[in-house]
Amino acid sequence: MLKSLPLMRLKFLYFLFRRRFTSSNSRPREDSWLKSLFVRKVDPRKDAHSNLLAKKETSSLYKLQFHNVKPECLEAYNKICQEVLPKIHEDKHYPCTLVGTWNTWYGEQDQAVHLWRYEGGYPALTEVMNKLRENQAFVEFRKARSNMLLSRKNQLLLEFSFWNEPVPRSGPNIYELRSYQLRPGTMIEWGNYWARAIRFRQDGNEAVGGFFSQIGQLYMVHHLWAYKDLQTREDIRNAAWHKHGWEELVYYTGAFCSEAQSKELKWSSFRIHPTLRQGVSVLIKP
Repeated sequence: MLKSLPLMRLKFLYFLFRRRFTSSNSRPREDSWLKSLFVRKVDPRKDAHSNLLAKKETSSLYKLQFHNVKPECLEAYNKICQEVLPKIHEDKHYPCTLVGTWNTWYGEQDQAVHLWRYEGGYPALTEVMNKLRENQAFVEFRKARSNMLLSRKNQLLLEFSFWNEPVPRSGPNIYELRSYQLRPGTMIEWGNYWARAIRFRQDGNEAVGGFFSQIGQLYMVHHLWAYKDLQTREDIRNAAWHKHGWEELVYYTGAFCSEAQSKELKWSSFRIHPTLRQGVSVLIKP
């Protein structure tokens, strides 16, 4: 049986047995970590990973856009986005929601980040894209925007089933987008561990959303967090290390990553008010 296990799991077993026999307290834990290596919450052999990890009660698809803006054009870029993007969000004929739009504060500079939700999955995305091609105001917006950009990329994402639905927090806040490049074949394990890890990070209502990529750069995970300020972020993250079990979850999930990145974000010159889920959109100055 051991020969059939991946090398990484054998290393995990060695780590666990070593801790068990070198620890002065050998009492078995209530939640056995040895057992967790063999018992999965979802079986990857039974269905596509996207069906196993994503929320079943919704059919929402998310698009995450990264626009690298010429430094001298950032103010103008924010202005034209403020004029055009909320109109798409507010139009009842477009099955999409502008969840958030930010500028990077720390991390990659002069970058704009937009998160859209398409309520109805891929058909909703196709409908929106077809309508935008016929929307003259949006066509002109794209032409003007293209002269302000150095590069752009996007990803289509699904939401992890164990995260809350992402809605803007009442502010002011800073947001942190933590992005992880996983090794192929480890998404199920990541989801299983974070389904338990997320309970350690709910005390301050900081967990905004968790997503995994479907199209674009694959095996990508994005966690979006909200904090009052940088010091609050530091305090909350430090407090997690004092909770029993957090350190082991970090140890195991860290083994799945080949790259990790953190971006601190601030709302751009406008944002969509949290009441958008009741059908009301309000532009609020930061």
